[in-house]
Amino acid sequence: MALKDVIDGPRDAEAIAAVCAMLKQRFGDAFQAGQSFREQHSHTTTYLPSQLPDGVVFVESSEDVSDVVRACATHKVPVVAFGVGSSLEGQVNAPFGGISVDFSRMNKVLRVNAEDLDCTVEPGVTREELNTYLRDTGLFFPIDPGANASLGGMASTRASGTNAVRYGTMKDNVLALTVVTANGEEILTAQRARKSSAGYDLTRLFVGSEGTLGLITSITLRLQGIPAKISGGVCAFPTLQDACNAVIMTIQMGVPVARIEMLDEMQIRACNAYSKLSYDERPTLFLEFHGTDETVALHSQQFAEIAAEFGGGEFHYTTNAEERATLWKARHNAYWASRALAPELAALSTDVCVPISMLADCVAQTQADIRENNFLAPIVGHAGDGNFHVLLLFNDKDPKDVAKAEAFIGRLNNRALAMEGTCTGEHGIGQGKISYLEQELASALPVMRTIKASLDPDNIFNPGKIFRL
Repeated sequence: MALKDVIDGPRDAEAIAAVCAMLKQRFGDAFQAGQSFREQHSHTTTYLPSQLPDGVVFVESSEDVSDVVRACATHKVPVVAFGVGSSLEGQVNAPFGGISVDFSRMNKVLRVNAEDLDCTVEPGVTREELNTYLRDTGLFFPIDPGANASLGGMASTRASGTNAVRYGTMKDNVLALTVVTANGEEILTAQRARKSSAGYDLTRLFVGSEGTLGLITSITLRLQGIPAKISGGVCAFPTLQDACNAVIMTIQMGVPVARIEMLDEMQIRACNAYSKLSYDERPTLFLEFHGTDETVALHSQQFAEIAAEFGGGEFHYTTNAEERATLWKARHNAYWASRALAPELAALSTDVCVPISMLADCVAQTQADIRENNFLAPIVGHAGDGNFHVLLLFNDKDPKDVAKAEAFIGRLNNRALAMEGTCTGEHGIGQGKISYLEQELASALPVMRTIKASLDPDNIFNPGKIFRL
């Protein structure tokens, strides 16, 4: 992350006032401009400073979204989409002021096509709400970021999670979108067919665009059948590098693991304390296999043999749903467990992703960097994808500590890029990683800017994010 990229852009106070008056007349109490509402809609779970919008409108339909965009487009006032505010790189900040569009009331499951394994939802539906709705159908939606994020936000940031090694990320699981574009019109990017060669792939253009090209009003998603049998377990290793090497071997040998998460010893210590567990405080892998009684037993045994080659302890696994739920709840609470190590400190959560063969080296060098600088910084990662997170705890009131933290993040990103990886596997660019995207994809940025200028000529959609114009 880089505080230098969090800058205030130009604001047209007269135009903003005119739009706020229009929206108040159109939406009544569904439009709010009070300080507390504005603060809630600039919240970021990071140390980046908040930049407040000038008003918040709670939309309930695609027509509402179109009306908001038309009003803002007429006066060239910024529009920032808001789901539940769980983004990590300042995506919901309003550096140019403008209007925050809250999608929490657009939370209907519009259609479930169980025989086709797909569904269509409004953007305010959260991943947990969708899976609760689906529980009697024998289907589930597999993408599970740590937060109970809205599906619109997950599509906008190309979210991922612990299941990605088997089921992919949002880009692999979104079949179609409806999107309100800069002229206020709603477009459909694709039909429900599982594959298509019809025209440009606009669906994947909008997935991951972080609200900079349009506002998503519905999402058609792939669903999966709930596996007949699921086994999950833990395995501890002498070092995190040994654990990484076991992951690499597991993936390269084609063992069909559904989840394979790594936690360093500091993260295990934090999870034990926070979730009241008693795992060995050593580098550890959390795993899950999906299939039948026979296949999950076979794949669990295959992994146990691989783990033994790298000094891993006994692989303890279970098919008991309650025990597995305890395991994965602890994993999903890793952020809060880490925060509890030093509640008085600020937390900077960042991620990188490298080719799987580079994972062990990247993690080992990062651990050495943490030790050399005496940081308190647990590591946890979606190891099967080469993606890992560092939660750096530091004093954000001390300029020297802030500079030291930012220097570490810079080295981490440069390390990943040197290994032909990326500065973010799933958090997105937002404001915090603008500088690193410039390093990673410098030759492609002019094309991205051309697309942005074509679809959003007045730069009203989430300005100040992903790249500088």
